[in-house]
Amino acid sequence: MNPEFAGRTVVVTGAAHGFGRAISIAFAARGASVWACDVIEEELAETARLCQVAGVTCSARQVDVRDKLAVEAFVADASKAAGLVHIVVNNAGGVLGQVGRPLEDVSPAEWQAIYDVNVTGAFYFAQAAASGMKSARFGRIINISSGAGLGVSLTGIQAYASAKAAQIGLTRQLAHELGAWGITVNNVAPGFVRSNPTTEKQWESYGAEKQRALIEGIALKRLGTPEDIASGVLFFASEQAGWITGQVLSIDGGK
Repeated sequence: MNPEFAGRTVVVTGAAHGFGRAISIAFAARGASVWACDVIEEELAETARLCQVAGVTCSARQVDVRDKLAVEAFVADASKAAGLVHIVVNNAGGVLGQVGRPLEDVSPAEWQAIYDVNVTGAFYFAQAAASGMKSARFGRIINISSGAGLGVSLTGIQAYASAKAAQIGLTRQLAHELGAWGITVNNVAPGFVRSNPTTEKQWESYGAEKQRALIEGIALKRLGTPEDIASGVLFFASEQAGWITGQVLSIDGGK
């Protein structure tokens, strides 16, 4: 399967590096008009350049997914330029520099910050795109969760595990709400991938013995790549996945 997306407009959040960059480039290479956003401006510009190398113009903008007005403005501009946002990939998230600590030591602000960037941002983007998708009776919303949302988090961060599980719940709920308009809502749950500065620090913190143990716990005996995650997103966005909704695809090498 090699889906093409010519004539489709795709919004990708958290596109400055890692999964978001790989997803943006994958869509660009297949003809989609890509609208990429992140809070990290310099790396986002590099994503836009790489999309252009792949063959299409990429519109990149600094957007904080927790800012509802900024989200609405970004989606409105993408819709105005293309007539419709066909696909939304909610990839923005992460741990915001936090590390695992005892439950008693986590402040309300630290808890809420992780929840907002991983769940509220996805809700805002789905909300902003829904009316246009309903009018067109077509849409694809793909949320990027984590294996932490299906089990426990390797980070030990309570808010991260909780937020990723909540995002999966949001996916299933929206799938039932929006399905009558031909809009599918699905979720990709990646395993551990060395894809950004945070995961690099996490990997280095394990040391050689724990790194070997992590890989031994994977059926395929290797870590994945951002491109592996992008492939799952392309599938959910494709015509071939038109009767698939409310699902979670674990891309983790086998657990």
